[in-house]
Amino acid sequence: MAKVHEFITDDLRAFINAQHMFFVASAPLSGSGHVNVSPKGLDCLRILSPTQAAYLDLTGSGNETSAHLQENGRITLMFCAFDGSPNILRLYGTGRTVLPSSAEWSSIAQQFVLHSGVRQIIVVDVTRVQTSCGYAVPLYEFVDQRDTLIRWADAKGEDGIAAYQQQKNLCSLDDLPTALAVDSVAKSG
Repeated sequence: MAKVHEFITDDLRAFINAQHMFFVASAPLSGSGHVNVSPKGLDCLRILSPTQAAYLDLTGSGNETSAHLQENGRITLMFCAFDGSPNILRLYGTGRTVLPSSAEWSSIAQQFVLHSGVRQIIVVDVTRVQTSCGYAVPLYEFVDQRDTLIRWADAKGEDGIAAYQQQKNLCSLDDLPTALAVDSVAKSG
């Protein structure tokens, strides 16, 4: 029942835009490393072209995706229909981390609502677009987005967020450096 598409079509873009949540998966090269799967919400994803997507990544307790992208670039985004017709859409590709200090930040960031606590933007060059049935995905009713992370970031303030990122977001669970770590070294060196 899986179907491979040449690119992100207008219909697939509409499906993506209708979802309130998606999932990001990445992994280190080491077979003993930790595979990461993270849920994302807050209207943080944009389709940049039929073969490119990006999402605004907010400060959190880990930064696994950025570390995995630094090491090997592999990433998958998954969207599930929790209401309406069943459907699962996966965007496979290679990704990179765009930091606020990078030259391309302003051109990509203008496409997003920049919530408090913004850490980076993850850009995905899509190499495979695949849909599957989703027949076993349960039905859920969307109530609202949580604002807890935004309120937390507002309470910390810019200096508090910067300190938190230095303490918690420079390496992965497997001690792989994130883009923030590489950027910190470049600025200090």
